[in-house]
Amino acid sequence: MNIFRLAGDMTHLASVLVLLLKIHTIKSCAGISLKTQELYAIVFTTRYLDIFTDFISLYNTVMKLIFLGSSYSIVWYIRRHKIVRRSYDKNQDTFRHLFLILPCFVLALLINEKLTFKEVMWTFSLYLEAVAILPQLVLLQRTKNIDNLTGQYVFLLGAYRALYIVNWIYRYFTEPHFVHWITWISGLVQTALYADFFYYYFQSWKNNQKLQLPA
Repeated sequence: MNIFRLAGDMTHLASVLVLLLKIHTIKSCAGISLKTQELYAIVFTTRYLDIFTDFISLYNTVMKLIFLGSSYSIVWYIRRHKIVRRSYDKNQDTFRHLFLILPCFVLALLINEKLTFKEVMWTFSLYLEAVAILPQLVLLQRTKNIDNLTGQYVFLLGAYRALYIVNWIYRYFTEPHFVHWITWISGLVQTALYADFFYYYFQSWKNNQKLQLPA
């Protein structure tokens, strides 16, 4: 494992911790899209089907369990927690996320590296992760008040994917036959979706202002 992969993993973990901190301590999920969290739960479920069959390393297994457990915990908090669920604004979180699932699945069936169940599910998870942030970004555009923890959560998610791209570039030049073009394309698409958010995030930080995205 190289430093860029580790930095990406730690940034991803930090994003989850920031979100759980917001939900657990403040007892609020205001500004958080349940639709995006449900998509991430599907992403991790379909990506980590090998968790009980293929052991790679203790680190790998622990990280998989953390992301699986945290994604379902966040969905549970927003849907079921008697206090947290009151702060969820379903009238603003209206992105039809289910329409993202079918196209990603069909694309995974058509474009994959090997036509096996695990490979198709892994490819599906990559395609779905690339667009899973869309409901969250749409919700932020509709939200006039974006609190610091929500802004940091989305920023860390975008930074994690950007670091993974650097990791792939590093591996391309240091490991023979490392291509995995599907991960490249999905990662670039996902990072591009954050470009607008990054711009306004840094502008708000530079000017010491409250983060607000244009409607």
